[in-house]
Amino acid sequence: MAEAIARGMLAERKVSDIEVGSAGTAAWDGAPASDGALLVALEQEIDLTGHRSRMLTPELAASYDLILTMGPQHLERVRAFGSGDRAFLLSDYASRGAESNSVNDPFDGDLSVYRETFDELDREIRRIIDRLAAENATGGS
Repeated sequence: MAEAIARGMLAERKVSDIEVGSAGTAAWDGAPASDGALLVALEQEIDLTGHRSRMLTPELAASYDLILTMGPQHLERVRAFGSGDRAFLLSDYASRGAESNSVNDPFDGDLSVYRETFDELDREIRRIIDRLAAENATGGS
């Protein structure tokens, strides 16, 4: 869901120079989005039917300038790959390091859990894109 939310927000702003990707630390390569994610995304007019999961690898992690994770266990995995200097909890990056919570993983939850996670992702990703846009406008980081 996070990738689709970010892509949608970037498209709304007509931003084309930011590449967004998604990978899991416990994903099955090639698996479709879960039923809960599909349904909640459709409620928001986002089509995830073409989404396929991929496993995070050291090579994939090394290929990105910025890696945002939903939870601390995901962040630990990225750091184990040697990419920790570019990796942050999504909520920490959105709040510029202020105390924050990890984003709930809705997998195997009911639709209400998926909706809560979608709303949280939407809010945090909006803050991140605002931050990146401001940094890009000032030429800083």
